[in-house]
Amino acid sequence: MHGAQDTGFPDAVGGVRPTPAAATMAAPMLEPDMNSPEAKAAMAHVKALLGFIGDDPAREGLIDTPARVVKAMYEHFWGYHADPLEPLQRTFSEIEGYDELVLLQDIEVHSHCEHHMVPFVGKAHVAYIPNGRVVGLSKLARVVDIYSKRLQVQEKLTAQIANAINTTLRPHGVAVVIQARHFCMCYRGVRQPGAVTTTSKLHGSFLSNPAARMELFTLLGLKPD
Repeated sequence: MHGAQDTGFPDAVGGVRPTPAAATMAAPMLEPDMNSPEAKAAMAHVKALLGFIGDDPAREGLIDTPARVVKAMYEHFWGYHADPLEPLQRTFSEIEGYDELVLLQDIEVHSHCEHHMVPFVGKAHVAYIPNGRVVGLSKLARVVDIYSKRLQVQEKLTAQIANAINTTLRPHGVAVVIQARHFCMCYRGVRQPGAVTTTSKLHGSFLSNPAARMELFTLLGLKPD
């Protein structure tokens, strides 16, 4: 099986070269209503946290920090305001019967751990084997971005992306692999800045067909089971 893939390949686990096809999708331009009761309550909580850590929320450098943090949080978590299935609705069937591997590598992942609300960052690799129709490559990156911009654990994020593609496109197979560094491990707790977490979720042919699985992992530079 010889599939179509983008042109970037991993240099090493956790270290990959960016590719144009996998560029980070721009977030929707969303702004919170800073006068809403919810925003005012959130700013009050941020102010309380500043005092909790031992700083003075009233000093010059921190006066506007609660508002900045609330706006930043709204941007970090815009995925709650988007439907991850919507990008997959428009598909194309004029593909000359193409039914082999489609692989989009090196999609930037910027998310936040739901346990400590600190970032984890890395790359997602998304593959599927079409069943009569394909979707625009940028739409795969959009699905990754929407789910990433929510509080997450990497295992759940990996499964959500794969399940969304599998449910919506009904392809012969879907595979999602994510490689990420977690700040909750790098800069607190066990303090292992070089540790990389790899997760995968496979559906269809990637589970039942060893050749398809071997091709995928070979292209990704990973060792198959």
